Amino acid sequence: MGKSSKDKRDAYYRLAKEEGWRARSAYKLLQMDEEFNLFEGVTRVVDLCAAPGSWSQVLSRILIKGEKFGRAAWEDKQEKTRRYVLGEKANDNKPSATEEKDLLNPRQDVKIVAIDLQPMSPLEGITMLRADITHPSTIPLLLQALDPETFDPSATSASHPVDLVLSDGAPDVTGLHDLDIYVQSQLLWAALNLALCVLKPGGKFVAKIFRGKDVDLLYAQLKLVFDRVRVAKPRSSRASSIEAFIVCEGFCPPKGFKASLDNPLGAGATLPPGNETGSERTKPSRKLREDGITELELGSEDEEVGEDIRWIAPFLACGDLSAYDADASYHLPKDRQILDPIQPPTAPPYKRALEMRKAAGGAYGKTKGL
Repeated sequence: MGKSSKDKRDAYYRLAKEEGWRARSAYKLLQMDEEFNLFEGVTRVVDLCAAPGSWSQVLSRILIKGEKFGRAAWEDKQEKTRRYVLGEKANDNKPSATEEKDLLNPRQDVKIVAIDLQPMSPLEGITMLRADITHPSTIPLLLQALDPETFDPSATSASHPVDLVLSDGAPDVTGLHDLDIYVQSQLLWAALNLALCVLKPGGKFVAKIFRGKDVDLLYAQLKLVFDRVRVAKPRSSRASSIEAFIVCEGFCPPKGFKASLDNPLGAGATLPPGNETGSERTKPSRKLREDGITELELGSEDEEVGEDIRWIAPFLACGDLSAYDADASYHLPKDRQILDPIQPPTAPPYKRALEMRKAAGGAYGKTKGL
């Protein structure tokens, strides 16, 4: 698909290039920050599945450079206008050096670590790791990157926990929704296991999810370790997509819980033996059949069903309703200028296919001999 048609189709794609963002996903994080105030009091962040680095770019410009975007920037502009009208500003229209300095509010002792399997171009103040978040060996690398001076190779948690863990990762979708949702849930599992090792009490966790049939089970599981669990759908996320973002606040692991690389979240725990006395079986039990299939008995069918304890997370839309519609096509003026991406992919999955096509003499739809 050419640049022109893509620019016409997606307003946020073009807007990201105009405003200097590496990808349109930057607006998703900015719109969620407007709704949930994600960056309040935050100085230590881990960004998972970060390539090409748009979310890390947002972190760098807000936490390290002290810039403001969206509603916060608009409120500052309104306050500046109000002071000017009331005569609180100097007579000249040019802001003083002090006022220029006040426009930026960089934070102290900021530490940001970004992780992805794909290589990323450097960003100011960001420590980048090329690693697989689904592999246990990544956690020691992360702990060392967070605290290189106090790193203990035998530790399973950070000596100085972080305030926020972000994950915008998703698998290469196949179009088979059930399979895509399952693979995405496994990626989320890996991100959560890593977050449990580095989050401080009261910390926040934001991750991409695919909304499917049993997504409420995911909400209930996250509610075990977080006080507040909500689902967000930013304006810049297409309504036609099953994509959403889980926003978890108030990290509070159960009493006695300790993050473990060998047994994350208690995975692999066996069910207690049950009572095998005929129809009186009421406790969970497992039975191995002759064909090798394991049957799980979770209780007697004739037991009285208790009250429904199903819990559903609140679903919130983020972003100004008057903003661009991510599903709409907008006409552009005839004298428009086609912009190149801020950061082209460094190692796209289709790179080898392009090299093979070029070697065969074909490029941009042309083939040898035509």
